Amino acid sequence: MPTATIDELTLADEPERWGHLGFAVSGDCVQIGRVRVRLAGAQAGSGIVGWSLRGVSSTELDGLRTHVSEREVPEQAPAQPNGVLSIDHVVAMSPALERTIVALQAAGLDLRRVREEPTPAGAPRQAFFRLGAEILELIQEPEEVVERAGGADHPARFWGLALSVEDLERAVERIGPQVGEIRAAVQPGRQIATLRRSAGLAVPVALMSPDGRGRGLT
Repeated sequence: MPTATIDELTLADEPERWGHLGFAVSGDCVQIGRVRVRLAGAQAGSGIVGWSLRGVSSTELDGLRTHVSEREVPEQAPAQPNGVLSIDHVVAMSPALERTIVALQAAGLDLRRVREEPTPAGAPRQAFFRLGAEILELIQEPEEVVERAGGADHPARFWGLALSVEDLERAVERIGPQVGEIRAAVQPGRQIATLRRSAGLAVPVALMSPDGRGRGLT
């Protein structure tokens, strides 16, 4: 089976908002690295509406809305005017991590590792899937979140994006007050800054410094 890769992400967001943040939007689309980000507007739903993947054998990804793409991988896009280079990782949440892992592996996604340590935000476990140059970070929902939702029967869901930038300090300066303070990331040696609610985006977005050690998850 060929390696699964991301062709396109569809967001329920307005193109104008991304343009105001320094992204080179053409129509309703911006290409970040080798991934097309389709900005379909609020009428499309909420947050990350879905994605299209190459090289998968199924679209049954435990609730993550998926379409199969046959398009060729495009050339790497130049850096965005705000300094964003690529999508570092897509974040999804699951009430039942093992169940979702099984579904994703059955569809052909490449599981690299499971992190058994809790995150600073309280998620007990994470699983990481390699999708070409990008990563899917699948997070186990905390127990209290699962309980509030009435149990673990609900499907997995997309949550947010982390974008790699060539120079984090310069990117924060370019975007301005819509970005929070730079702080240490969970990944050793990297820094992160999160876009504020005032940016008006429909999905949580973080900016990350480049990973100088490479992107291996083995």
